[in-house]
Amino acid sequence: MKIALVIATAIVAFAVNAGSAATAADVKVLASTAIKSALEELAPQFEQATGNKLTISYGASARLQPAIEKGTAFDLAILSTAVTDALIKQGKLVAATRVDIARSGAGVAVRKGTPRPDISTVDGVKRALQDAKSIGYSETGAASQFLMGMFERLGIATEVKPKLKLARPNETSLQALANGEIDILIPQISEVAAYPGVDLVGPLPSQLQVYTVLPAAVGAGAANPGAAKALLEFLATPAAITVLKAKGLEPG
Repeated sequence: MKIALVIATAIVAFAVNAGSAATAADVKVLASTAIKSALEELAPQFEQATGNKLTISYGASARLQPAIEKGTAFDLAILSTAVTDALIKQGKLVAATRVDIARSGAGVAVRKGTPRPDISTVDGVKRALQDAKSIGYSETGAASQFLMGMFERLGIATEVKPKLKLARPNETSLQALANGEIDILIPQISEVAAYPGVDLVGPLPSQLQVYTVLPAAVGAGAANPGAAKALLEFLATPAAITVLKAKGLEPG
């Protein structure tokens, strides 16, 4: 109850500072799935505070990048560092508006109801991967991009390579895990937070941990750049930070 009151008070304060809703706009956002669970909770709060309407499309950053390059209309993008910086260089995002919203660590996930391996140590993670019959892998997922390097460090790259299983088209690795198509997955922690049928075993040990930073920037062709900037400001408020933390993200 106390946390809810703090959030409500912060929203009211933001609404006062944001000004009248007379200039309400439809803000189109393209966002990484790593921040989906947080935005699903924060979007109604922002809309209530400002009168603006959010239309959010989610996906892997590497899959949203080509859509932006081909001219998809949007006002704000929240993507990975590499994709954001590439789009800034292409003139698709406004460099002056770039701000790190949050970062997400990687963890180990299994299907709900299955045994949870001990991953508290590096050796524990190694054993869990060796014992698994299949390991989820996504060529476009932010967390998957460092997996091969981690396998090499653990000395099991050759051993686990035959176990790697790509998700089917139009199916996420988390969905494949929930369906029992794979045994174990190493996703971004924030993506697991609200995914049904999946259990987060825990974060990777510090020796293996890697963080995915999620910067945001206003689109160079934004129809509503002012409203997009207001969303950026809202995501830095105490109310938003409380939600980000609750969803497994560390504020930027």
